[in-house]
Amino acid sequence: MAVAAIVHYTLSDIPYALWVRGELADEINLPKDGSRVEVIRGEIVVSPAPVFRHNRIATAIGHAMSVATVADPGFRWVFVQANELNLVPVKDGCIPDLIIIDRDVAEKVDDEDRRQVLPEEVAAVVEITSPTNAGNDRPPRLVQVLGTKRSAYAKSAVPFYLLVDRDPRMPGVTLYGEPDVQAGTYEPLHTWKFGEVVKLPAPLGFEIDTERWKPWTE
Repeated sequence: MAVAAIVHYTLSDIPYALWVRGELADEINLPKDGSRVEVIRGEIVVSPAPVFRHNRIATAIGHAMSVATVADPGFRWVFVQANELNLVPVKDGCIPDLIIIDRDVAEKVDDEDRRQVLPEEVAAVVEITSPTNAGNDRPPRLVQVLGTKRSAYAKSAVPFYLLVDRDPRMPGVTLYGEPDVQAGTYEPLHTWKFGEVVKLPAPLGFEIDTERWKPWTE
Protein backbone atom coordinates (compact mmCIF):
# COMPACT_ATOMS: atom_id res chain seq x y z
CA MET A 1 0.00 0.00 0.00
CA ALA A 2 1.30 3.45 -0.93
CA VAL A 3 1.48 5.91 1.93
CA ALA A 4 1.93 9.67 1.50
CA ALA A 5 4.17 11.36 4.05
CA ILE A 6 4.88 15.02 4.79
CA VAL A 7 8.38 15.87 5.99
CA HIS A 8 9.55 19.36 6.92
CA TYR A 9 13.03 20.55 5.94
CA THR A 10 14.96 23.73 6.56
CA LEU A 11 16.47 24.48 3.15
CA SER A 12 19.18 26.91 2.12
CA ASP A 13 17.07 28.17 -0.84
CA ILE A 14 13.67 27.61 -2.43
CA PRO A 15 13.18 24.03 -3.73
CA TYR A 16 13.05 25.05 -7.40
CA ALA A 17 16.35 26.96 -7.22
CA LEU A 18 18.05 24.01 -5.50
CA TRP A 19 16.59 21.62 -8.09
CA VAL A 20 17.86 23.74 -10.99
CA ARG A 21 21.36 23.74 -9.49
CA GLY A 22 21.23 19.98 -8.92
CA GLU A 23 21.51 20.37 -5.15
CA LEU A 24 18.01 19.44 -3.94
CA ALA A 25 18.51 15.67 -3.64
CA ASP A 26 21.60 16.14 -1.47
CA GLU A 27 19.96 18.85 0.62
CA ILE A 28 17.13 16.51 1.62
CA ASN A 29 19.51 13.55 1.98
CA LEU A 30 17.78 11.55 -0.75
CA PRO A 31 19.28 8.04 -0.90
CA LYS A 32 20.96 6.94 -4.13
CA ASP A 33 18.33 4.29 -4.82
CA GLY A 34 16.83 5.49 -8.08
CA SER A 35 14.18 7.70 -6.46
CA ARG A 36 13.20 10.81 -8.40
CA VAL A 37 12.97 14.23 -6.79
CA GLU A 38 10.76 16.82 -8.48
CA VAL A 39 9.30 20.21 -7.63
CA ILE A 40 5.57 20.43 -8.33
CA ARG A 41 3.53 23.46 -7.21
CA GLY A 42 6.63 24.56 -5.35
CA GLU A 43 6.54 21.40 -3.26
CA ILE A 44 9.18 18.66 -3.17
CA VAL A 45 7.85 15.35 -4.50
CA VAL A 46 9.93 12.18 -4.18
CA SER A 47 8.87 9.12 -6.18
CA PRO A 48 10.33 5.61 -5.88
CA ALA A 49 12.17 4.05 -8.80
CA PRO A 50 9.69 2.64 -11.36
CA VAL A 51 8.90 -1.06 -11.35
CA PHE A 52 9.67 -3.54 -14.15
CA ARG A 53 6.26 -3.42 -15.86
CA HIS A 54 6.37 0.39 -15.90
CA ASN A 55 9.85 0.35 -17.41
CA ARG A 56 8.82 -2.20 -20.05
CA ILE A 57 6.23 0.25 -21.35
CA ALA A 58 8.81 3.02 -21.55
CA THR A 59 11.14 0.66 -23.40
CA ALA A 60 8.37 -0.30 -25.84
CA ILE A 61 7.76 3.35 -26.71
CA GLY A 62 11.47 3.87 -27.29
CA HIS A 63 11.60 0.73 -29.45
CA ALA A 64 8.67 2.01 -31.54
CA MET A 65 10.61 5.19 -32.22
CA SER A 66 13.69 3.18 -33.20
CA VAL A 67 11.57 1.17 -35.64
CA ALA A 68 10.20 4.39 -37.12
CA THR A 69 13.76 5.68 -37.58
CA VAL A 70 14.80 2.55 -39.48
CA ALA A 71 11.68 2.68 -41.66
CA ASP A 72 12.09 6.38 -42.42
CA PRO A 73 15.56 7.95 -42.28
CA GLY A 74 13.82 11.34 -42.25
CA PHE A 75 12.06 10.54 -38.96
CA ARG A 76 13.09 13.48 -36.81
CA TRP A 77 12.30 12.40 -33.26
CA VAL A 78 14.42 10.81 -30.56
CA PHE A 79 13.55 10.00 -26.96
CA VAL A 80 15.29 10.58 -23.65
CA GLN A 81 14.22 8.57 -20.61
CA ALA A 82 13.85 10.04 -17.10
CA ASN A 83 15.60 13.33 -17.93
CA GLU A 84 15.15 16.58 -16.01
CA LEU A 85 12.75 19.07 -17.62
CA ASN A 86 13.09 22.62 -16.32
CA LEU A 87 9.63 24.20 -16.55
CA VAL A 88 10.84 27.77 -16.30
CA PRO A 89 7.45 29.49 -16.88
CA VAL A 90 5.95 27.90 -13.75
CA LYS A 91 9.17 27.37 -11.72
CA ASP A 92 8.65 23.61 -11.51
CA GLY A 93 11.24 20.91 -12.06
CA CYS A 94 9.96 17.61 -13.40
CA ILE A 95 11.34 14.29 -14.60
CA PRO A 96 8.96 12.82 -17.19
CA ASP A 97 9.15 9.12 -17.92
CA LEU A 98 10.07 10.00 -21.51
CA ILE A 99 10.78 13.20 -23.40
CA ILE A 100 10.33 13.24 -27.18
CA ILE A 101 12.61 15.77 -28.80
CA ASP A 102 13.82 16.76 -32.26
CA ARG A 103 17.08 15.01 -33.18
CA ASP A 104 18.88 18.29 -33.96
CA VAL A 105 17.73 19.84 -30.68
CA ALA A 106 18.91 16.76 -28.79
CA GLU A 107 22.34 17.06 -30.38
CA LYS A 108 22.47 20.75 -29.41
CA VAL A 109 21.65 19.97 -25.76
CA ASP A 110 24.26 17.21 -25.83
CA ASP A 111 26.90 19.50 -27.35
CA GLU A 112 26.21 22.05 -24.60
CA ASP A 113 26.54 19.29 -21.99
CA ARG A 114 23.32 20.41 -20.30
CA ARG A 115 21.66 18.33 -17.62
CA GLN A 116 18.21 19.83 -18.18
CA VAL A 117 15.95 20.31 -21.18
CA LEU A 118 13.68 23.36 -21.55
CA PRO A 119 9.98 23.16 -22.48
CA GLU A 120 10.41 25.01 -25.77
CA GLU A 121 12.84 22.28 -26.85
CA VAL A 122 10.36 19.45 -26.25
CA ALA A 123 7.80 18.05 -28.71
CA ALA A 124 6.03 15.79 -26.22
CA VAL A 125 6.28 14.36 -22.73
CA VAL A 126 5.20 10.84 -21.82
CA GLU A 127 4.01 9.87 -18.36
CA ILE A 128 3.26 6.29 -17.28
CA THR A 129 1.17 6.16 -14.13
CA SER A 130 2.04 4.28 -10.97
CA PRO A 131 -0.13 3.89 -7.85
CA THR A 132 1.92 6.51 -5.98
CA ASN A 133 1.85 9.28 -8.59
CA ALA A 134 -1.18 8.84 -10.85
CA GLY A 135 -2.90 11.93 -9.46
CA ASN A 136 -0.09 14.16 -10.71
CA ASP A 137 -0.21 12.69 -14.21
CA ARG A 138 -3.96 12.56 -14.93
CA PRO A 139 -6.38 15.40 -15.68
CA PRO A 140 -7.79 16.74 -12.39
CA ARG A 141 -11.26 15.57 -11.43
CA LEU A 142 -12.14 19.09 -10.35
CA VAL A 143 -11.58 22.04 -12.69
CA GLN A 144 -10.19 24.08 -9.81
CA VAL A 145 -7.44 21.55 -9.07
CA LEU A 146 -4.68 22.34 -11.56
CA GLY A 147 -1.48 22.03 -9.58
CA THR A 148 -0.17 18.87 -11.24
CA LYS A 149 2.68 17.92 -13.53
CA ARG A 150 0.18 17.75 -16.38
CA SER A 151 -1.00 21.33 -15.82
CA ALA A 152 2.63 22.50 -15.48
CA TYR A 153 3.41 20.99 -18.88
CA ALA A 154 0.42 22.80 -20.40
CA LYS A 155 1.30 26.12 -18.75
CA SER A 156 4.83 25.70 -20.13
CA ALA A 157 3.43 25.16 -23.67
CA VAL A 158 4.73 21.62 -24.17
CA PRO A 159 2.89 20.76 -27.44
CA PHE A 160 1.84 17.15 -26.71
CA TYR A 161 1.28 15.06 -23.59
CA LEU A 162 0.99 11.28 -23.91
CA LEU A 163 -0.51 9.59 -20.86
CA VAL A 164 -0.23 5.85 -20.34
CA ASP A 165 -2.59 5.09 -17.48
CA ARG A 166 -1.91 1.70 -15.87
CA ASP A 167 -4.75 1.94 -13.35
CA PRO A 168 -6.68 -1.38 -13.58
CA ARG A 169 -9.93 0.57 -13.32
CA MET A 170 -9.17 2.62 -16.46
CA PRO A 171 -6.15 1.30 -18.35
CA GLY A 172 -5.47 3.07 -21.61
CA VAL A 173 -3.49 5.63 -23.56
CA THR A 174 -4.51 9.23 -24.27
CA LEU A 175 -2.78 11.80 -26.44
CA TYR A 176 -3.39 15.39 -25.35
CA GLY A 177 -2.54 18.53 -27.29
CA GLU A 178 -3.47 22.18 -27.86
CA PRO A 179 -2.13 23.38 -24.51
CA ASP A 180 -3.88 26.35 -22.91
CA VAL A 181 -1.05 28.14 -21.13
CA GLN A 182 -3.43 30.36 -19.16
CA ALA A 183 -5.74 27.64 -17.90
CA GLY A 184 -3.07 24.92 -17.68
CA THR A 185 -5.14 22.41 -19.61
CA TYR A 186 -4.89 20.19 -22.68
CA GLU A 187 -7.47 18.98 -25.17
CA PRO A 188 -7.79 15.18 -25.48
CA LEU A 189 -6.99 14.28 -29.10
CA HIS A 190 -7.04 10.47 -29.26
CA THR A 191 -7.56 7.55 -26.89
CA TRP A 192 -6.65 3.86 -27.15
CA LYS A 193 -7.21 0.77 -25.03
CA PHE A 194 -4.38 -1.50 -23.96
CA GLY A 195 -3.94 -4.07 -26.72
CA GLU A 196 -4.63 -1.62 -29.54
CA VAL A 197 -2.00 -0.07 -31.79
CA VAL A 198 -1.41 3.56 -30.80
CA LYS A 199 -1.14 5.55 -34.03
CA LEU A 200 0.23 8.97 -33.14
CA PRO A 201 -0.71 11.61 -35.71
CA ALA A 202 1.64 14.11 -37.36
CA PRO A 203 3.93 15.70 -36.48
CA LEU A 204 4.86 12.78 -34.18
CA GLY A 205 3.82 10.18 -36.75
CA PHE A 206 4.75 6.78 -35.32
CA GLU A 207 2.95 3.69 -34.02
CA ILE A 208 3.23 1.85 -30.70
CA ASP A 209 2.15 -1.75 -30.19
CA THR A 210 0.49 -2.08 -26.76
CA GLU A 211 -0.42 -5.78 -26.99
CA ARG A 212 1.80 -6.73 -24.03
CA TRP A 213 0.91 -3.74 -21.83
CA LYS A 214 -0.77 -4.53 -18.53
CA PRO A 215 -2.17 -2.45 -15.65
CA TRP A 216 -0.57 -2.44 -12.27
CA THR A 217 -1.57 -5.14 -9.77
CA GLU A 218 -3.59 -3.87 -6.83
